[in-house]
Amino acid sequence: MDDQNKNLILATALSFVVILVWFVAFPPPEPDPATETPTEQVQGTDGTATVPAGTANQPDAAAPVTQAPVAAVEAPRIQIDTARLDGSISLAGGRLDQLRLKDYHVTIEPDSETVTMLAPVGSPDAYYALQGWAPAGDLPADAVPGPSTEWTQVGTGALTVDTPVTLEWDNGNGLVFRREISVDNEYMFNIVQTLSNNSDTAVRAAPYGMVVRHGEPSGLKKFFILHEGAVGMANGELTETKWDEIPDADVDPAWGRPAIVTKDVTEGWIGFSDHYWQTILIPETGTTFDQALTYDQAANVYRAVTRLPTRTVEPGQTVTSDTQMFAGPKEWEVLQAYQKAGISGFVDSIDWGWFFFLTKPIFWLLHELHKLIGNMGLSIITLTLIIKAVLFPLAYKSYVSMARMKELQPEMEKLKADAGDDRQKMQQGMMELYKKNKVNPAAGCLPILLQIPIFFSLYKVIFVTIELRHAPFFGPFQDLSAPDPTSIFNLFGLLPWGVPEAGSMMALIFIGILPLLLGISMFLQQKLNPAPTDATQQMIFAWMPWVFMFMLGGFASGLVVYWIANNTITFTQQYLIMRSQGYTPDILGNIKGGFKRTPKDSKK
Repeated sequence: MDDQNKNLILATALSFVVILVWFVAFPPPEPDPATETPTEQVQGTDGTATVPAGTANQPDAAAPVTQAPVAAVEAPRIQIDTARLDGSISLAGGRLDQLRLKDYHVTIEPDSETVTMLAPVGSPDAYYALQGWAPAGDLPADAVPGPSTEWTQVGTGALTVDTPVTLEWDNGNGLVFRREISVDNEYMFNIVQTLSNNSDTAVRAAPYGMVVRHGEPSGLKKFFILHEGAVGMANGELTETKWDEIPDADVDPAWGRPAIVTKDVTEGWIGFSDHYWQTILIPETGTTFDQALTYDQAANVYRAVTRLPTRTVEPGQTVTSDTQMFAGPKEWEVLQAYQKAGISGFVDSIDWGWFFFLTKPIFWLLHELHKLIGNMGLSIITLTLIIKAVLFPLAYKSYVSMARMKELQPEMEKLKADAGDDRQKMQQGMMELYKKNKVNPAAGCLPILLQIPIFFSLYKVIFVTIELRHAPFFGPFQDLSAPDPTSIFNLFGLLPWGVPEAGSMMALIFIGILPLLLGISMFLQQKLNPAPTDATQQMIFAWMPWVFMFMLGGFASGLVVYWIANNTITFTQQYLIMRSQGYTPDILGNIKGGFKRTPKDSKK
């Protein structure tokens, strides 16, 4: 076997390994129904004193108190209405628990339902946010508003970009709590909590925020390339915690349940992240606070909590706490704008993965190309041209080396005949031959190996970024984040019946136009060189394009478009460079020779 074929087999094996790993998907289990739907109130610390759990009148520093469920769906509500959001706030607990995204639909059909971000207790996949004050010291739990407390709206009207709303609750013993909620023209809410002490004694309380999810969300992808679960930033360090990692955490004595706690955060945020959407709590910058992820096994409830330091409120004094909450899609430009406004590392809430140093610039370039071109499919093709241009110097050396290897073929065959079974003599002779003719036998592998992390990064971009969701190309290809919707089963729409359901075995067998073009482009690229003389190698190379065609048939259409463009450009580059080196590939002859399964001499 000559070195060129060794290199090709090595590169092929590496590519197969990468693709097979990517293709592993874990189907989500059926969600467990929650046995109950309690809500929680966090309790604050009593200054710097160590408060043992269970001490009378001095509850544990962070232990939650379970309260009775509330009929949040039926409670009085304040409507939310902006250009991008609609929903409502429940006056029961002052919860933000109904939110929909006006710009995003469940399917590509324009009349399909809009995406639901938050849902109240009692509905499937209950998911909501609430804020409050955790009592500390001698302050009893019922002296502060809880998750079920009935608030009163000050004034009337809906929450809009121009009109914030204010909620108020008086505990009847001199403490008045107010909560002003505003929203910008994107997806950021601002919650200002105030506590006024009109009594004759000082009180202590700690402001907190909480995002609550009842059970794992339905429809989890559970695909290793995608992070779904909790995401947080604490003092410049990003953490991504999967759903199943939270219940597996050690039981924290302060919380009395599995909890992942980060203390003394001065700059950060925490919340829950889905494939394209997230809900994040962002305490006021410069304020020290604690973050916690907890799991209530009995109720199957996850919580992301931020708790600020305990505040002492003297008689006649008012204290204020300011928190932001993001609830919406992970749009690059929106997150970037918030990051520039002071939210540290907010763009990193997008799951860029291990190759972030490639994924981020690739996405940025694709995003800018899309803004310029206006068609995501054409933008992917243009991106492929740019990547191939950047790698062209390496590709040029590779193809020149391959052409020179062809010229050395007769001398290599002579070396093999002279050396016989003496492998060391054969290797020494080949090394001298390479050195004399300035040929690098490994040069053919380098561009292919470089393509692997680039391919992986582009796959990550196409799979995780919302800008690719429902992005159209042309004709039937109206969602480049989804597999090819066409199928051989109905002759690509010419026959009057539907295609197999996406994700089914039939859909993988009856592939669409794009995977078929991918297989053809790989086949033609392969035929730039004659088939190997070894029968085993011939079989591997003969099947490789069609195996890849079926393997990638279920991948995102945008990724297949990239690979087709990459194969086409590579074929053109290699053909022209080999011609410039005096070697003219006999493509038609190589195809015929491959069908005959007999070796064929190359032309010069």
